Formats: sequence, C-alpha cells, structure tokens
Amino acid sequence: MFLTLYVDDILLVENNMEMIQTTKQWLSSVFEMKDMGEARYVPCIEITQNRPKRLLGLSQEAYINKILEHF
Repeated sequence: MFLTLYVDDILLVENNMEMIQTTKQWLSSVFEMKDMGEARYVPCIEITQNRPKRLLGLSQEAYINKILEHF
C-alpha cells in the first residue's frame, strides 16, 4: 500500500480494496476525517483509471500548460 500525505490530504493506493477500507476505518478511528471518494486530481497531477484494463495514468498536462502560458 502507498499512503501519501500532502498537508491535510491523504491518498491511498492499493490493489486490494478490502485493505483500503480497513486502513480508512482505522484512520477514521484515530483522526477526524471524511472520505472524498476516488482521487481525480492531486496537486499538479491528473489521475485517470481504467479498472477493467488495470491501467492507471498520471498526467501533468494542465500544469505544464500553465507554466508555458506564464513564461
């Protein structure tokens, strides 16, 4: 399992949904938190998923375009 933390946001990545649910339940018992559902965007990175094909995509296209417009 990967658990990433950015300021007050947590992103969990794991093949086993049961493990994710167990981890979220434990975290909720220790910390005040709410489940925001599947992540679509984290700072500077867009996340796309294709579960049937077992594909995960990460893109920084929007961030790169923003930088190009700035300069």
